[in-house]
Amino acid sequence: MKRMILGLSLLLSSASTVYAAPVTLHALFMKQAAYSEANIKDMTKAFEAKNPGVKINLEFVPYEGLHDKIVSSASAGSNGYDVVLFDVIWPTEFAKNGFLTDVTSRIPAADNSRVFSGAWTTVTADSKRYGMPWILDTKYLFYNKDMLKKAGIAAPPKTWEELQKQAAIIKAKKLVEYPIVWSWSQAEALICDYTTLLSAYGGQFYTGGKPAFNTGGGLKALQYMTGSLKSGLSNPNSTEYLEEDVRKVFSDGKAAFALNWTYMYAMANDPKQSKVAGNVGIVPAPGVAGVSQASAMNGSMGLGIPTGSPHKDEAWKFIQYLTSAPAQEQFATLSLPIWKASYSKPAVVKGQADLVKAANTSLNLMFPRPTIAQYPQLSTLLQTSLQKALLGSQTPAQALDSAAKAASRFR
Repeated sequence: MKRMILGLSLLLSSASTVYAAPVTLHALFMKQAAYSEANIKDMTKAFEAKNPGVKINLEFVPYEGLHDKIVSSASAGSNGYDVVLFDVIWPTEFAKNGFLTDVTSRIPAADNSRVFSGAWTTVTADSKRYGMPWILDTKYLFYNKDMLKKAGIAAPPKTWEELQKQAAIIKAKKLVEYPIVWSWSQAEALICDYTTLLSAYGGQFYTGGKPAFNTGGGLKALQYMTGSLKSGLSNPNSTEYLEEDVRKVFSDGKAAFALNWTYMYAMANDPKQSKVAGNVGIVPAPGVAGVSQASAMNGSMGLGIPTGSPHKDEAWKFIQYLTSAPAQEQFATLSLPIWKASYSKPAVVKGQADLVKAANTSLNLMFPRPTIAQYPQLSTLLQTSLQKALLGSQTPAQALDSAAKAASRFR
């Protein structure tokens, strides 16, 4: 009888044991600039190998569709995403509308000083953190070393005025038809280039809560842009280009100068993808004499957890892995790490000392785009207005005055 009772007890005990089912996370990334799809898939495989109870379903969309994907999925609740990549310009909006989880308490206090302060602004709204910074980025000035040498130019430009003068020399020597190429399509890429120039000229988007980009440095920035097109120094197709178009034009040897993100340095130096490999120079975006030594805008991105995710602990573990120093150092050729200590590591510096040198200047200058909840609406308005000036249907002053009047309603 005792044996029967013991056997029954063991059977019931076994039947009541609950084994944790594998967790599947749905993660949203972009297929544009910074880490490639292949990089992210490799990182994910490494994470899954160390965490066999977690599987990741990856989804990639163009940057231009990332914001709306996050917003539309918010209504899906537990059927939405568990991890999302978001731009530095969205935390205020997402926090206000409850789209992202406040993870402030999950971040170790020691990490505050270990990560660049500019990186933390990427995920912060109202003093709360809604994720971990991941892609620490700004736009740099790339130049063709061989082309500058043939033009008799000893060093790359330190001011935007010098850039135009050097471009004019290169054009006059017929080394290339259009020396400068930009990403000025009617998209966020255009705002990023404009912000870089606005910061160089000492401009502001808002002053005292009112639009100010139509005066001072903001106006001078757009005048510079339109002037470079009218002079024939900038590729006229820039008004249709995104960053990948810029990379391809530069890599084909059809431009002497280009403004682009970190990732272009490795790809333009890859003989399999570039005709100018080995001749690629990189420096901080120029400044303006008497105003700035160099210029940079904050183009960083972070990883966060949507509030509807039913797997927040697992999602945070995945984010911690992707943003860890070892993971970032392994793929540092396409996006530099957020961790200060990483910049002394041979794996980060090897083969890209010029990039790291430029980053040491630029990452400390990153100028922010407006941190307002209605930024998407403001950006769309500015994109339209800037394009009107670039295409010649309005003067820079007319385009920006009109935009400033309409932007006064955004908060």
